[in-house]
Amino acid sequence: MEAAIAAGDAVRGTTSPNPPVGCALYSPDGVLVATGATAPVGGPHAEVQALRKAGARAEGATAVVTLEPCNHTGRTGPCTEALISAGVAKVVYLTADPNPLATGGAQRLEAAGIDVRFEPYRVEALQPWISSIRHNRVSVTAKFAMTLDGFTAAIDGSSKWITGPEARQFVHRDRAQRDAIIVGTGTAITDNPSLTARRPDGSLYPHQPRRVVIGTREVPEGNLRELGFLQYPTPEAACAELWELGCRDVLVEGGANLLSSFFTRGVVDRVQAYIAPKLLGQGRSVLDAALARTIGDAFEFKICDVHQLGEDVLIEMETA
Repeated sequence: MEAAIAAGDAVRGTTSPNPPVGCALYSPDGVLVATGATAPVGGPHAEVQALRKAGARAEGATAVVTLEPCNHTGRTGPCTEALISAGVAKVVYLTADPNPLATGGAQRLEAAGIDVRFEPYRVEALQPWISSIRHNRVSVTAKFAMTLDGFTAAIDGSSKWITGPEARQFVHRDRAQRDAIIVGTGTAITDNPSLTARRPDGSLYPHQPRRVVIGTREVPEGNLRELGFLQYPTPEAACAELWELGCRDVLVEGGANLLSSFFTRGVVDRVQAYIAPKLLGQGRSVLDAALARTIGDAFEFKICDVHQLGEDVLIEMETA
């Protein structure tokens, strides 16, 4: 499982609209033979990549796959047929395929005499893609950094830096796994962001997400003008166009008005709250609009993971 999950993690952000799947092949005596992961769109899926590396050693092997092997022909052929042709003896998959066009892989493998086992396990790299398939839209993660008392900037507007270097490095690694980063025109004009995914030395990660601005105001000369960006008038327009472009996993970074817009439209699937051990007492809030009038109507989330990043804490949540 660990080898298959690691293979999928390594290609996250490069595979959309396909999911970042990982596959590990083991010999009958339990030795790792090969791993594979989903190639960029149009390329081989994880199972085929692993089978090619393994060659003749795939015969009689066990394949551990993070997602149920597909059973349909799209840009590539069915992974089920590739596993059958290679003589794999057993397949263990960790996630049932939610895509109605590709499901049925387990039954096809069993019909061919392969021992198939479903071992349910939450594979984090697949969660945005699963959400996008279920809702038939891009999966939206709302991200913000705040003080303990919920402010993203001080009264004078200063906000650099609320969180420390470890948290900022985590943000950039996370950006490199996304299909797009979205900000509002206010953030684009005030902060002049580059919206790139950078290593601590300033160099760029190999995968760079699309840079997206929402709003009707013109973005002036600056980093985004130099690097290039997409601009849409509304969240609906942005999400619809990004879906058509093949995006499945997008990160909304602010500001407060844009975050509120996504929440009130009910399209936020996950939240990343970076919390610094600081107090301001007053300042700019994470959101600029009320989402509920009573505590009973508050938006509720389920905690998926908690990371300590230096002195800061990241809480990752999804809609309850």
